[in-house]
Amino acid sequence: MDRSSLRNMILAALFVALLAIGGQINIPVGPAPITLQTLILMLIGSLLGARWGLISLLVFVALAAVGVPVLTAGKGGLAALMGPTGGYVLSMPLAAFVIGWLVGRWGRDGKIKAWQLTVAHIIGGIVIVHAIGFPWLLAATGMPVNEAFTSALLIFLPGDLLKALVATGVVLALYQAVPQLRQTKN
Repeated sequence: MDRSSLRNMILAALFVALLAIGGQINIPVGPAPITLQTLILMLIGSLLGARWGLISLLVFVALAAVGVPVLTAGKGGLAALMGPTGGYVLSMPLAAFVIGWLVGRWGRDGKIKAWQLTVAHIIGGIVIVHAIGFPWLLAATGMPVNEAFTSALLIFLPGDLLKALVATGVVLALYQAVPQLRQTKN
């Protein structure tokens, strides 16, 4: 095993732990709480890249499925994973992959612009997460679409956009402080 793979495995494990912690910091606002998990998801995709971002989120989902209390409010198990917010959790591996792929594609020369990072975070961390999570929530709760649109989608968008901007700033600062974190390939 080379140093890069070992580094990525360690970072993936640390980010899985950070993602679990991010779910414990939550604000209940309706059928789905506000957490720091989407912010951490954006960091995972940007810093680990498509492959390792996907792997780390698959590990997170597997841990949740077998009952490790990594989900919001210390929940775990298939029942929690298949509940109303399960679609958001299950979207995370794809979201991290897409963020990592976009960052790797746009940052091939070792440089990526802030707007590119922000767009990658919005596409992966907001569009994909809500495109999978919101219909799942509708199906699991039976909420009317107009009620759910306000209480389970619109309410999250301002905070999600703020998280995308914060993630961009953090990633750019980390790229500058630790150049080895830059994704030059997927």
